[in-house]
Amino acid sequence: MKPVEGGESMAFPKPPKFSDKLAERQFLKERLAAAFRIFAKNGFDEGVAGHITVRDPVDPTTFWVNPFGTHFSLITASSLLHVDHSGRILPDSGPRRILNAAAFAIHSAIHAARPDVTCAAHSHSIYGRAFSTLHKELDIITQDSCVFYQDHVVYREFNGVVLEAEEGVKIAQTLGSKKAVLLANHGILTTGKTIESCVFWFMSMEKCCHVQLLADAAGKTVKIDDKDAAATWKAIGTEGAGWFNGLPLFDHIDMETRSEYKQ
Repeated sequence: MKPVEGGESMAFPKPPKFSDKLAERQFLKERLAAAFRIFAKNGFDEGVAGHITVRDPVDPTTFWVNPFGTHFSLITASSLLHVDHSGRILPDSGPRRILNAAAFAIHSAIHAARPDVTCAAHSHSIYGRAFSTLHKELDIITQDSCVFYQDHVVYREFNGVVLEAEEGVKIAQTLGSKKAVLLANHGILTTGKTIESCVFWFMSMEKCCHVQLLADAAGKTVKIDDKDAAATWKAIGTEGAGWFNGLPLFDHIDMETRSEYKQ
């Protein structure tokens, strides 16, 4: 790392670690509420559709999710729902105890299949939805798209609103060990070991979809070769890179909302 101008280089930051699991839970709930504010700011809401979940650090077989029908911009840490893998809303949940069936079907399957995943995010963003109708993976045509090089897949079935557990399992199986999946005729779903990385991957994939739609409309694109794409993924496609790229989003929303989401 290059020295900071006028002084010695700073240690590269890392995600916080907690010895107190209850303190970690509160931190993650506040971070999750902030994630919804980020999604709202970027127009990723579509009526009551969309959901982000975080695995509970106290009981990792459960997770926290947004209450169904609450706008992303109004979600606070205290309003989140605490849900187990049978779909039961737990007593320490917020007051609006309505669970989105699609959120449960998809996210419970992903959290069960991927113990490494702390956070999963899905919403009906404009360019992700548009690109998902093509039923194909992103082309690796920009530096930013390299973060998804051999690290995303397409779920090519569309069977209506995901309400059945079996459909969620199929999505989780298709995702495998990748960071993201394009749900055909539906939109983007990303995962991460941190909330910050998951949110950043979502925003990055949305922009990559937008860029490719523009580039394909303009003419024939030139793809980045496999060697350079793989090297670029190692530089900017890792979990640590995703977390670091996501930090400014959370810093900005904290300043903009004056931490109101932490309530």
